[in-house]
Amino acid sequence: MARVIHVEIHGQQYSVRSDLDAQYIAELAGYLDERMRSAARELASADPLRIAIVAALNITDELYRARAESRGLEGHIQARTEAIERLVDAVLEDARARIAVNE
Repeated sequence: MARVIHVEIHGQQYSVRSDLDAQYIAELAGYLDERMRSAARELASADPLRIAIVAALNITDELYRARAESRGLEGHIQARTEAIERLVDAVLEDARARIAVNE
């Protein structure tokens, strides 16, 4: 059931309607607040919209890098899984051949 959670981001109060856990929403808001403060330190302009756009670009960059890293990890896991599968197949093939010889 959706409820309203009050958060502060970059000095502004916001009411967020969500069915997510209130603590989670607070963590998200805190993260965004920190990213906006970081962007504000980097910019000469104090324009809140410009700060929000730079923060959004930084967060999007983090997301894209995390996705790329995840895909790389998934590829590594897939390759390892295939290698293990080939080893198991070879062992089973060898076991079948030994059984056939002993029969």
